[in-house]
Amino acid sequence: MYRPRSIEQPWLHASRQFPVLLLTGPRQVGKTTLLQRLCATGRKYVTLDDLALRSLANQDPALFLERFAPPVLIDEIQYAPGLLSQIKLLVDARRKPGEFWLTGSQQFQMMQGVSETLAGRVGIVHLLGFSGRERHRQELNLPPFVPTKTQITQRENTAAKTTLAGIYQDIWRGSFPALVAGPARDHDLFYASYLQTYLERDVRDLAQVGNQTGFVRFVRACAARTGQMLNLSDLARDADVAVNTAKTWLSVLQASLQVFLLPPFHTNVTKRLVKAPKLYFLDTGLCAYLTEWSSPKTLEAGAMAGAILETYVVTEILKSWWHRMKTPQVYYYRDKDGKEIDLLVRQDDKLHPIEIKKSATPAGDWLKNFAVLDRLATGSGAVVCLSQRVVPLTRNVWAFPAGAI
Repeated sequence: MYRPRSIEQPWLHASRQFPVLLLTGPRQVGKTTLLQRLCATGRKYVTLDDLALRSLANQDPALFLERFAPPVLIDEIQYAPGLLSQIKLLVDARRKPGEFWLTGSQQFQMMQGVSETLAGRVGIVHLLGFSGRERHRQELNLPPFVPTKTQITQRENTAAKTTLAGIYQDIWRGSFPALVAGPARDHDLFYASYLQTYLERDVRDLAQVGNQTGFVRFVRACAARTGQMLNLSDLARDADVAVNTAKTWLSVLQASLQVFLLPPFHTNVTKRLVKAPKLYFLDTGLCAYLTEWSSPKTLEAGAMAGAILETYVVTEILKSWWHRMKTPQVYYYRDKDGKEIDLLVRQDDKLHPIEIKKSATPAGDWLKNFAVLDRLATGSGAVVCLSQRVVPLTRNVWAFPAGAI
């Protein structure tokens, strides 16, 4: 059963401006389903998973594009990098918007080819699994999340009530459409198959990942550290690989949108900040599977409960931006005195602080670290927590339900 995605209207709007749009994201997040749903009459669909068509696209890209003339949706474009040059020639000759919609799951070499060949002609969009609003069929026509009074009110008024058990059920299950709205019912079987497919189709051909067993060990070590500051030496030690290998493998996880590195905030007047980014898995269900939590209940009661809730909130905020085709300016704050703010969203030269707490009862000490931003241009803020409703903590800071993002 199809569920609307918040990216639909922004995608159609962008298609009226760009001759080429490329939708990237991990496998099985619904890229093809989404674009097939949006295809108007007359737009052809072709997938390069078809080996015969892939061979034609690689051997004779001009003939391929004669047979599948624009407007066209080409799925898994990374399998025929030679098509990009031919697409460029057609785009420059025709000068029409919306000619080519492309999808791709393997971004390693593909993105370099797209950037070099289609610069100035292509809009690149990231899609992840369902957001909480998409999952629960809530209002999608909202701006990217910034904790302003207007947005706090909008989101509270259009969100369903959530519970502790419901939040952790969503976290444990993850955001892949097959698990949320599709036929997949066995959580562990789905993620085991997903991991194997990811290794065989996205990672196997990379020279840097010759040791699949070591790579899986490395991925598990990353999952265990979601929500924590990145320490490559520790990761390398736990995966029993060299630090340079760990650095390369981490770049593979980033490029395939499995993890996100949240940079630390720094300016010329905040020189005492730490410089390591924080690591977040972009699907909490895969993270829970890799760290072997057998149920939402055990996950909520376990040692990772706080870190994985933080991961969930950060990824929901990222989706609110990416799925509206916007790029967020997001950071975290931590100085050498140990004062930390989980997330800073920068908009219009103002910093909006966000703390994330696994509690339903607002507390006064939640805001103690916000004072470190007093010397900077600070906007309104929020503490995202497990409360059932929005609660004002100060004139410009609210306790905000995690399920309402």
